[in-house]
Amino acid sequence: MKDFRIFFVFLLLGWSSVKGQVKSPDEFLGYSLGSKFTPYDKVLDYFNYLGKSGKNIKVVSYGKSYEGRELLVGIVSAKNNMEKLELIRRNNKSLSRAEKISGKGFKQPAIAWLSYNVHGNEASSTEAALRTIYALVEAKTSNVQNWLSNTVVIIDPCLNPDGRERYVNYFNSVVGVKPNPNPMAREHIEPWPGGRSNHYYFDLNRDWAWQSQIETQQRLLLYKEWMPEVHVDFHEQNYNEPYYFAPAAEPIHQDITLWQREFQIIVGKNNAKYFDQKGWKYFTKEQFDLLYPSYGDTYPLYNGAIGMTYEQGGIGAGLAVLTLDGDTLTLKDRIDHHFTAGMATLETVSKYADKLVNEFENYFETAMVKPPGVFKSYVIKGQNLGKIRRLSDLLRRNGVEFAYGGTGSGSGYNYETRKTGSFRIERNDLIVNLEQPSAVLANVLFEPQTTVKDSNTYDITAWALPYAFGLNAYASQTSIKGKYDVLDIPKSLVVSGQKPYAWLLPWESVDDAKALIALQTAGIKVRLAEESFAVGGKSFPIGSLLIYRTENERVVKELPAKIAEIEKTYKSLFFPVMGGYVDQGKDFGSSVYPILNVPKIAVVADPEVSAQSMGEVWHFLEQELRCSITVISLDDIGALDINKVNTLILPDGNYGEDLGGKLQDWIKIGGKLILLEDAILSAVGRKPFEIQKKEFLKDDISLEEVPKYVSRKRANLSNVIPGAIFKVDIDLSHPISAGLGSHYYTLKTDDRLYEFLKSGWNTGVLKGDSYVAGIAGAGVIKKLNNGMLFGVQPLGKGTIVYFGANALFRSFWDNGKLLFANSIFLVN
Repeated sequence: MKDFRIFFVFLLLGWSSVKGQVKSPDEFLGYSLGSKFTPYDKVLDYFNYLGKSGKNIKVVSYGKSYEGRELLVGIVSAKNNMEKLELIRRNNKSLSRAEKISGKGFKQPAIAWLSYNVHGNEASSTEAALRTIYALVEAKTSNVQNWLSNTVVIIDPCLNPDGRERYVNYFNSVVGVKPNPNPMAREHIEPWPGGRSNHYYFDLNRDWAWQSQIETQQRLLLYKEWMPEVHVDFHEQNYNEPYYFAPAAEPIHQDITLWQREFQIIVGKNNAKYFDQKGWKYFTKEQFDLLYPSYGDTYPLYNGAIGMTYEQGGIGAGLAVLTLDGDTLTLKDRIDHHFTAGMATLETVSKYADKLVNEFENYFETAMVKPPGVFKSYVIKGQNLGKIRRLSDLLRRNGVEFAYGGTGSGSGYNYETRKTGSFRIERNDLIVNLEQPSAVLANVLFEPQTTVKDSNTYDITAWALPYAFGLNAYASQTSIKGKYDVLDIPKSLVVSGQKPYAWLLPWESVDDAKALIALQTAGIKVRLAEESFAVGGKSFPIGSLLIYRTENERVVKELPAKIAEIEKTYKSLFFPVMGGYVDQGKDFGSSVYPILNVPKIAVVADPEVSAQSMGEVWHFLEQELRCSITVISLDDIGALDINKVNTLILPDGNYGEDLGGKLQDWIKIGGKLILLEDAILSAVGRKPFEIQKKEFLKDDISLEEVPKYVSRKRANLSNVIPGAIFKVDIDLSHPISAGLGSHYYTLKTDDRLYEFLKSGWNTGVLKGDSYVAGIAGAGVIKKLNNGMLFGVQPLGKGTIVYFGANALFRSFWDNGKLLFANSIFLVN
């Protein structure tokens, strides 16, 4: 009996010991990390396994990707912190709202959020996430235990599982028994579209502020609930590059605080200490700047955190690759580097936890009483309610406070004239007062001209929302506050059972395109006003839609009820009129009100096409407009059936010399061809296209322009244009201009311009004073003068539409979406 009791006690002790341990990734997966790429479902399995282990970890699922893959984070800290995790979260969030909820004696730990694999083919970072979370959960060493006593760590193992699986599946399908380190081996060369982007070929690392993609939207909901003090984004770059970590390069936005800059240096020095011990190469203060607001480092910075990007060489490296230095870089090496940088950073966060929390609190308290910049308020005029609603939605997603309307007047920088002017505050004006917790982010998003000290930027240098949304606005140095929480929306005039002559819909925003699609899907014939008119005391501009009752009620049952339903769903406002006689303009029997064709849209996806451009088109039509499209290959464009495809979109890309030969007959019988950016180059100088590139005769080089060796890595400043805003004069008499405003503002990333069409319509023109904001060299500004940027060429019964600039840029250039929708739906 005694022996049995001893055995029983031994069994209990042994069981307790086993229960207290968790499997390492190697043990759980059945292979050592770095010997192969871990499938995403196994990553989820391991995180969920840890979540059920009884250890100090909580796994939180925050959504799904477009392809249905689960998105989750693991939250790790010391036991006493995990027991009051919700209080910690609520208190930290309250600090970001410049308020306190904690009781006496409560010590707020710092929150560090580590994000991995936002670019799918930068695949080593997810492997590093597995190793990192195990090290934290197991906490075998006293130093890790000490870190977690005053730090809560949130780990997102893969922000882009769809892209990562695309890359991993390809690599596994072509790798041999052993990895081939020869860079020419096909395992190092991804096929189109590559694994970098998500399902819709979007770069999720450039989507933080715009939140156009479902992965970003869901992640930011969770992020805003935690508002970490530190956020680190783990990336990979070219495999011949050494490791990069903070501090960042110039330009650094002027609103980034001294503490945020200082802590980057502190972190960088501690990371360097561990890399020096290993003899690993690294660099800092080069290439990766802190300006564009929608990155995984800048967006957290503009939200009070310390945001940092870490870059490991490795894109295309597979499991092993031979570098230019003659070394073999392995996946295990890349994991080691990311793991070491991550753990060194957490050590620094722990050491400065109190300071981080205090500075975080001060950041938002300062924002409330001393907002950044010279402007105190932004007043966005509310003449276009559809656009105001869409801008309001974006601000809400970003936590920027605003209100509507009021009384009185003011003065400020006029975005349209770029001069100081006066304005009256009207009921539906959107007013952003910077005396708010999100003052820095709001100022960055609205400032008319971003101050840039160094032109060697990594991304675009202008993005002011009034230009992006096509809304006139004023930046005022006076504190102005709105009075209303909601817009004053006119009440619907559509009455069930009413029998008007027609229903009219002014075309103002992208939401009206959604309403048009719903009308046509319901079998309702919709007409277009090719000229402006006035009826019933209201003016209707070019592009307004008309629905005639008698030509529709025979085939569409309960027509008024259907229109009322569409009006409510898409927040459009239809105006019933009782007769066909108008007060001004042409009566409704005129030929200037043609029936709109129902677009049957195809878009080309091909290795010769920019995946990003194709994805922007695909996502906008399918996800935002909910419009049916057909994706085809380049080989199929010569066999289009006009009854199945009447609108063909060629994204930015190279389509060869015989583009006209393949499409000429199809266009002439009624097809519409839309050419985006470089797709135009396949048409230049070739029949039946009339478009010609505008050539610029360069002057002799000046002494100041003679290049020097020291500037070999920098662009010629005269010819640089990383992304600047230009004002486009639009043909307001053409339907493609509907709803855009008096001018259209475009984001330009190249110096290309075209000669004026002689037998078509030059719908968008750049003149000598077109430059508005952002970095653009003198040579570029000189080139972008007196030429066509957007044009429409008739051909037989069909049309060719030219887009010389990206109207769908990263899905945040909202007025560009309207311009693009106009080309599809309003250009017959």
